[in-house]
Amino acid sequence: NAPHKLLHIAPELCFIDRFKSMENLDYTTADLESPLADVKMDVHDIPFEDNTFDVVFCNHVMEHVEDDIKAMSEIYRVLKKGGWAIIQSPQDYSRSTTLEDPNITDPKEREKVYWQADHVRLYGLDYGQRLQKAGFTVKEDRFVMELPNEMVRRYALPANEIIYFCAKN
Repeated sequence: NAPHKLLHIAPELCFIDRFKSMENLDYTTADLESPLADVKMDVHDIPFEDNTFDVVFCNHVMEHVEDDIKAMSEIYRVLKKGGWAIIQSPQDYSRSTTLEDPNITDPKEREKVYWQADHVRLYGLDYGQRLQKAGFTVKEDRFVMELPNEMVRRYALPANEIIYFCAKN
């Protein structure tokens, strides 16, 4: 039995084979629509028991969902105590607070306001606080900003991205 249970929500193709081949992982992919996913699910209602996973990866999902705090809380619920998650979303670092307005429904207007037609919010610097509302202890890691420019370019890293390390204590 693999020592670490990993749930990968909205799995990125570039990671699937790599994670599936790792013997130390019990790797499960999940998505609402993707044919790549092992499990079809809505992140608002994750079909796993409490305290199931050691790690959850969920990138570029929360800006699409109706209730991000509920979805974040579901990730928290399925994590084991001592587990952790990386939950990244597009973020406007010039904004102090998240912008969301349910009256903005036109795809062209959403693209203008939220950067993409299928987004329903644009996170600001309060993103970590929103993750905390779901129960997480959040570390805002700025290590990418401390790397040499050559390394950032070599690995095509977003130069100013804050990584949100979300722990369940």
